[in-house]
Amino acid sequence: VQLQASGGGLVQAGGSLRLSCAASGRTFRRYAMGWFRQAPGKEREFVAAISWSGGSTYYADSVKGRFTISRDNAKNTVFLQMNSLKPEDTAVYYCALDSDPLDYSRSYYVKVRVYDYWGQGTQVTVSS
Repeated sequence: VQLQASGGGLVQAGGSLRLSCAASGRTFRRYAMGWFRQAPGKEREFVAAISWSGGSTYYADSVKGRFTISRDNAKNTVFLQMNSLKPEDTAVYYCALDSDPLDYSRSYYVKVRVYDYWGQGTQVTVSS
């Protein structure tokens, strides 16, 4: 499975970006998708996740109300719409795929280890 993330860039504080992540290769019946980010010198942290159907979404408290995760299963693509960006949102953003979700709770999806496949990351830089 290959995950190709795109859409990162440089934006001023208060601006918006839309990240995309396209999955290709092996397919799975019901897979969940997540976005994580990692700033220099910090650990990778959970940003958002979405269930197979799209009916359940989960967010980090730091992005709730500003970011929206969505997916298009026909295109095997997940999106992260980021509005009202802040300098502290600056990081490399990674998409991830959980091929066999064992749970459907937020406490499950926030864990890095539940995801089997990871994209290469896309840089998001927010200037003040």
